[in-house]
Amino acid sequence: MKSYELATIPGDGIGSEVVDAALGVLHGAAQAHGFVLKESRFDWSCETWVSTGRMMPDDGIDRLRGHDAILLGAVGWPARVPDSVSLHGLLLPIRKQFDLYVNMRPHRLLPGIAGPLRKSAFDILCIRENTEGEYSGAGGRVHVGTPMEVAVETAIFTRAAVERILRYGFEQARKRRGRLASVTKSNAQKHSMVFWDEVTEDLAAAYPDVTVTRYHVDAIAARMITHPESLDVVVASNLFGDILTDIGAAIQGGLGFAASANINPAGGVPSMFEPVHGSAPDIAGRGIANPLATIWSGAMLLGHLGEAAAAAAVMRAMEVVTADPAHLTPDCGGNGSTRSVAARVIDAL
Repeated sequence: MKSYELATIPGDGIGSEVVDAALGVLHGAAQAHGFVLKESRFDWSCETWVSTGRMMPDDGIDRLRGHDAILLGAVGWPARVPDSVSLHGLLLPIRKQFDLYVNMRPHRLLPGIAGPLRKSAFDILCIRENTEGEYSGAGGRVHVGTPMEVAVETAIFTRAAVERILRYGFEQARKRRGRLASVTKSNAQKHSMVFWDEVTEDLAAAYPDVTVTRYHVDAIAARMITHPESLDVVVASNLFGDILTDIGAAIQGGLGFAASANINPAGGVPSMFEPVHGSAPDIAGRGIANPLATIWSGAMLLGHLGEAAAAAAVMRAMEVVTADPAHLTPDCGGNGSTRSVAARVIDAL
């Protein structure tokens, strides 16, 4: 029987609750489709930083390297550790060390879910550059603590990185509805964003079957709210993609449905799958966190491993469950718990 090595990092807050819920679903799908998921659990979190001064051990990347995929719960506990420390100590190093340059986030309404918009028929796939851009970490501060203090944060855009993320977006658009939206702010950022526009135009010639529309980030933010059905694949830089996908999560019913994948399409390293709702310290331990974003991320994980039938089965099971919102978690207006929602998905499998 085929088996896969899965690393799990529950992380902080509700992370362990939603990861455990999703794992039950993934094991159910594996059993039904004839493969095995072998887990290695890594309890790296803000608690680790409080105890050791590091979010993960010095050999953390090496310990993850031999796995087929990573399932991450949540990172962050601002009352204990600044977000700038927790993020740069765990999530970003994993993305950068494994060159997980594709951050992919699907946005659509599942059956039974009432988003805040009147429109319901939208299906947007956001592709975010995940390793450089505005989150490169290039910069610094001088004259700290004085009236002359200066902070510099430099966005880095390389042709290799911009071209490969756009190419990935074009390939996804070709598989879907043949429409790609490239997002910049080239009217104001005349170097990096004009450069992005130029690379988009260069690549478009190789994809005559894909219709390309260029948007400024403020314009497409409005379009995601007023005309989400007009969008198919959206490709954006690290910062712009981060912001737009929170809009996407909002219109699809909330962060409880916000799934994501961090992928290196070349393979050879573990790609990482995670919900993007954060650690939600205010509800941690109460058993009411919505597990569907993590389960959805798990379905993406199965698809990435090549288990397409199992991934599709998980998505169908989720759709059966969401069709009756009364049994979902309180954020969806239901009376369910993290565990009961996951149990319903397992039953639906």
